[in-house]
Amino acid sequence: MNSMHDTKTTVAELRARVMAFARERDWEQFHSPKNLSMALAAESGELMEHFLWSESRASADTVRDAKKRPGIEDEIADVVIYALEFANICDIDLAAAIEAKLAKNAKKYPVEKARGRSAKYNEL
Repeated sequence: MNSMHDTKTTVAELRARVMAFARERDWEQFHSPKNLSMALAAESGELMEHFLWSESRASADTVRDAKKRPGIEDEIADVVIYALEFANICDIDLAAAIEAKLAKNAKKYPVEKARGRSAKYNEL
């Protein structure tokens, strides 16, 4: 297996690896948008489970815990894999979708109103 790293691996390469993995196992037949969105939600829940019942500040310590970190990394990987497969199946250009969403969010959350605040856009 090639060694991947955020500084050198493109989204296109990740998408191709996820697609190849699913195709080798003939899993695309099960990967409808509905099923993938549900799997994505389930994996997100499994990620959240690592932080259940802990204070917000303690969550950073949880991530740094050498015993807990591998499980957290597995869950975030599952979340991203399902998101990439959803984009593959639905033919969504992730870079374009992210760029468009950031532009929308920039309008909803202008820096001069939102900086340092956690309020929703309609409360700024």
